[in-house]
Amino acid sequence: MIILIILIIGLDQFTKFILNNNLVLNSPYPVIKGFFYLTLVHNKGAAFGILKNQILLFILSSIFAIILIYFNLKKSRNKNKLSLNDLALGLIFSGAIGNLVDRLFLGYVVDFLDFRVWPVFNVADSAITVGAVLLGWSLLKDSRKKSAD
Repeated sequence: MIILIILIIGLDQFTKFILNNNLVLNSPYPVIKGFFYLTLVHNKGAAFGILKNQILLFILSSIFAIILIYFNLKKSRNKNKLSLNDLALGLIFSGAIGNLVDRLFLGYVVDFLDFRVWPVFNVADSAITVGAVLLGWSLLKDSRKKSAD
C-alpha cells in the first residue's frame, strides 16, 4: 500500500511541476485535437472550482480526511490481505495529499488534464475519483453480502 501511495503522490507532484513550468496558464495545448488537451489551470476552489478562495477550509478538511483514512488503513494493515476497501482508501488518501501539498505550498491546486466535456483535473483528482467509485462499489458489495446472509 505504501508503494502505491508514494507512486501516486510522486506522479501527481511530478506532472504538476513539469506542466506548471512548461504550459501557459489557461492556454490549451492540443494533444488529440478536439478531444484531449493539456490546459494549465490554477484552481483556488474545490471540485469544479466551487467555493473559490476557501483555502483554510480545504486545508483543514483535507487534513481531517487524511487523518481518518490513515487510522483506518493502519487498523487494516494487521490483515494479511489488501481489500478493495483498503485500495479505495489508499487512492483517496494519495489524492488528498497530492492536492493538499499544492494548497499548502502554492495556495491553489494545479490542474491540467482537459477532455473538454469535464472540468480540468489532475492525477490526484483521478485517484480520488477512482478511489471513491471503488469505495462505493465495495460498500454496496458488502451491504448486499450482509443482506443475503
